[in-house]
Amino acid sequence: MNILFIAIDTLRADHLGCYGHGRVTSPHIDALAAKGVRFAQHISPHIPTHPGYTTMFSGKDVLTHQIVTQGGKVDLAESVHSLPQVLQRRGFFTAAADNMGRWFNRGYDLYEGYNWNQDPSGAWLKAEAVNGTALRVLDECERQDKPWFCFLHYWDPHTPYLPPAPFSRMFYSGDEKDPAHDSAHEMMHEYPAFMYYFQEWMPGLTDVEFPKAQYDAEIAYGDAALAHVFTKVAQMKGGEDTAIIITSDHGEELDEHQMWFDHHGMYETNLHVPLIMFHPERLSGGEVREELTSHVDVAPTVLDLLGLADAAEEEQMEGRSLVPLLGQDVRAVTDRDCLYITECAWMKKRGFRTPRYKFIESLYDELHQRPPFELYDLQADPGEQHNVADEQPEVLAQFQARMKAFLEKRLAETGLPDPQSYQDITLTHVGNVKIAVPEDQKL
Repeated sequence: MNILFIAIDTLRADHLGCYGHGRVTSPHIDALAAKGVRFAQHISPHIPTHPGYTTMFSGKDVLTHQIVTQGGKVDLAESVHSLPQVLQRRGFFTAAADNMGRWFNRGYDLYEGYNWNQDPSGAWLKAEAVNGTALRVLDECERQDKPWFCFLHYWDPHTPYLPPAPFSRMFYSGDEKDPAHDSAHEMMHEYPAFMYYFQEWMPGLTDVEFPKAQYDAEIAYGDAALAHVFTKVAQMKGGEDTAIIITSDHGEELDEHQMWFDHHGMYETNLHVPLIMFHPERLSGGEVREELTSHVDVAPTVLDLLGLADAAEEEQMEGRSLVPLLGQDVRAVTDRDCLYITECAWMKKRGFRTPRYKFIESLYDELHQRPPFELYDLQADPGEQHNVADEQPEVLAQFQARMKAFLEKRLAETGLPDPQSYQDITLTHVGNVKIAVPEDQKL
């Protein structure tokens, strides 16, 4: 079996049609999900990008791999092996179309990047740039006489949301600069960390619905680009024995918690990401699994699909294979009732995500200055709009005690420090004021 592993950066699950979104953003991904397997409650526990992908490819949490922040000074230890490294040692040809570099390029026989025009005044052809490399990399996979693993990393719908025609404005028909609107005033004029960035690519914005629509348009653009990849794989030698896996490193805040158009905040908007798998024989039938799954499960699942479950054990991966779930009429995994979650980029926070509750403890939050503790009842309040920490002190105390016990246990197991104890936030602002506000326009 071959593996085509597709990561669509910044893609929240609930903006795909197959996860219930009302707009037609993802017809090709939806079609793949309809004939494959979709995991309905898949969580990226460690955000944003660097900890997200490290968790995904190592099968380990941040307390083990120590990559907790974005663009930090700490590199992944050589002793922590990523999925491509494991597969390369077991005779797979490993290839990638990716541009993250650092430790993410370890274990590849072929690792190629891509570029696109980044002028904020025009469209960004991100997906087409990735496809240009991806199709070439897949050609090389097809030339191999051994099984292959190929990683394709797409950047739609990461900001800036600048999709090309005909996707741009496909979900918006108004005037986003109409002075009658005021929904974008705070983000555009009272949000120093981001407002200059927004003014670079959304100058004069007054209507917050416009970037929300453009986020969806970016998904639609990326989905159309993936259609070419799906067709390519279907026509390849060995395509009939290729598993396609689609997921994301994290989601995106739109306007739900005043953390506009970025991926900080440990809310479901950022943690709930898609996980879709398809193989004509092994991963088929339009199955939907409702169990709580995590990025730590991805690498063990891939290895199990390839008949290499022993490799996951050898690497001491902390996730579990999801293969035993497939085709089961009852829950095959019953003991996961909680996920440890973290973020460290704009803010430093940690917490737990259970089937019912979200518990968030703030370690550093100068940007938004939210309460030190947040507690959300996800069943009663799936949008996480009502913090019940003060209303349910007994539940809050249980989570605080659980956190203390969990960290004591895990730090003893790893023999390593808590990465949040020695790694700081790396982001304080984004955007170039000289671009956003030319000299002749400054007040």
